[in-house]
This record gives sequence, C-alpha cells and structure tokens, in this order.
Amino acid sequence: MERFFNIIRSSGFRRGPDRLLAGLAGSIAHRLGVNVWLVRLLVLISFLLPVIGLGLYLLLWALTPWQDGSIPLERVLNGQGGPQ
Repeated sequence: MERFFNIIRSSGFRRGPDRLLAGLAGSIAHRLGVNVWLVRLLVLISFLLPVIGLGLYLLLWALTPWQDGSIPLERVLNGQGGPQ
C-alpha cells in the first residue's frame, strides 16, 4: 500500500491553503491552471449525477494529500486517525 500512496503523492496534487471545504477544487484548478471558481462550479454540477458526483468527491477527498504530504486514507489505515 505504501507504494500506492507514494504514487499519489508524486502526482503533484495537494490540497491548497485557499480552500472552502476540502480543498479539492483548488487543487485541481491549480494543477490544470484554470480558475478555481470554474472548478468549484463543475464540482457542484457533478453532485447532480446520482452517486457518481458525491461518491467520486469523497473518494478524491480520501486520496488527495494535504500540504504536508499526508493522505487521509493512509492515516486511517495506519491507525493514525483522520485528517489533521
């Protein structure tokens, strides 16, 4: 599992300090070089899709590293608790 989480860390996605909720839209916007509000709007629209929108968001939340590189799912699996 450690190799899997290291691959995620090396992707370059990080939750940004400029976040409203979990920081996923900010992370995606920063990585793709687009406006964060456009990404936030697309995320909100995706919630209209049954299961996929919210389910995908929760999955990404669990796998997107914080600024320090820690991943919420990895912390839970290692018995270190939830996010900081």
